[in-house]
Amino acid sequence: MLELVPKTHDESRQGEAYAPAATDTTTYAKKFYIESYGCQMNFNDSEIVASILEKEGFGATRNYEEADLVLLNTCSIREKAEQTVRKRLGEFRRIKEANPGLLVGVLGCMAERLKTKFLEEEKLVDLVIGPDAYRTLPGLIEEAETGQKAVNVLLSREETYADISPVRLDSNGVTAFVSIMRGCNNMCSFCVVPFTRGRERSRDAYSVVAEATDLFERGYREVTLLGQNVDSYYWTSPDNTETVTFALLPERVALISPLLRVRFSTSHPKDITDEVLFTMAKYENICKYIHLPVQSGSTRVLQLMNRTYTREWYMKKVARIKEILPDCALSTDVITGFCTETEEDHQDTLAMMDYAKYELAYMFAYSERPGTLAARRYTDDIPEDVKKRRLNEIIALHRQHSLLGMQKDVGKTLKILVEGTSKKSEDELYGRTDQNKVVVFPKENYKKGDYVIVKVTAVRQAPCWARLSAKDNVR
Repeated sequence: MLELVPKTHDESRQGEAYAPAATDTTTYAKKFYIESYGCQMNFNDSEIVASILEKEGFGATRNYEEADLVLLNTCSIREKAEQTVRKRLGEFRRIKEANPGLLVGVLGCMAERLKTKFLEEEKLVDLVIGPDAYRTLPGLIEEAETGQKAVNVLLSREETYADISPVRLDSNGVTAFVSIMRGCNNMCSFCVVPFTRGRERSRDAYSVVAEATDLFERGYREVTLLGQNVDSYYWTSPDNTETVTFALLPERVALISPLLRVRFSTSHPKDITDEVLFTMAKYENICKYIHLPVQSGSTRVLQLMNRTYTREWYMKKVARIKEILPDCALSTDVITGFCTETEEDHQDTLAMMDYAKYELAYMFAYSERPGTLAARRYTDDIPEDVKKRRLNEIIALHRQHSLLGMQKDVGKTLKILVEGTSKKSEDELYGRTDQNKVVVFPKENYKKGDYVIVKVTAVRQAPCWARLSAKDNVR
């Protein structure tokens, strides 16, 4: 049987304890525990931090009570994430009281933005480290071990961590993230990323391909190329003899092997080009799935958000994607209740969702972020009860679209990449389709990393059901 499980509403991943893969039997002198909040970039950053710490003799643990170093890799995109981190720090206070030698550090976007508050208000924090300063972790740890507060939140115009091979934490051994760029030049008025992650810079294309090649040789069968805005990727070789745009980079990764799937995230609507779409159409192993954040369906609100496109322009972009890639699935981000948003603006957003029919959506009520252009220019004037009502309407509509997306697959034969055993039954495996839908089917003699052909036979709210399509299934 096959289960398609659409993700309908997720403000952020709520924090996960990372630990090394089960195959790692190395004994380390010290142990660290790390939790990550927010976007995929944060989770990839945690793997970079793990690599740096491993070279310093630290091994990851799932149990923070046995750790010598506890780290929270933070996000400032949503107010809820900040509240969660503050609460989590309070929980760690008890552990530190029992173990005064324990070091507690805050990494990432909140570290850069709230460094003073963490050091003055959260007395248990020993290290505050911004997203461009992870290389300095060993020295900062040494400084903190003397009793001094250790801080480095300087942003960089060059740092991409291209030479650091991330430690794949909590990996399923099949899928992995590969960071291709850092920072952002888009000054969306609601967003803190340009201020917490700095200016945009692209990673050496050869190092990206080398990392993906290494992952494939180690048994991984899918990589997701990550960046705040991947379509603006632009790398020029030091001798200026070669330039690689984003239209070329997924192709280079896809050419590693037809057995290596390639995904990417995130695409800013203004930057995704026909060249990228034609590259996707050319290679079967580049997944036909695009995350294309709309944020609002109202041109007036989009202008206030400084999104640099109109409602009509975005709709034409969706139509172009469907023209070149008829089976391409779209996902999006939606912010409701932005400053001055009217009921007419809200209806425009609902109408946009009806037009695009997103397979997946991350939906939020607007929360003002200190330091952003919106916080300086506009008043957060939409009542919370109105925000909540509009958000609920958006979520309800998206659930209808998600169900329709699953129903379209009834009777279709789909190719999935197996990622592991289903949580529901040891006799079932799960994986994902090209369009990023989660699949569950009978285990038989298949295993992680196999490609399997299934046929969808029925659908309900969640999941859809299917059977194996043929005995001579691909591997």
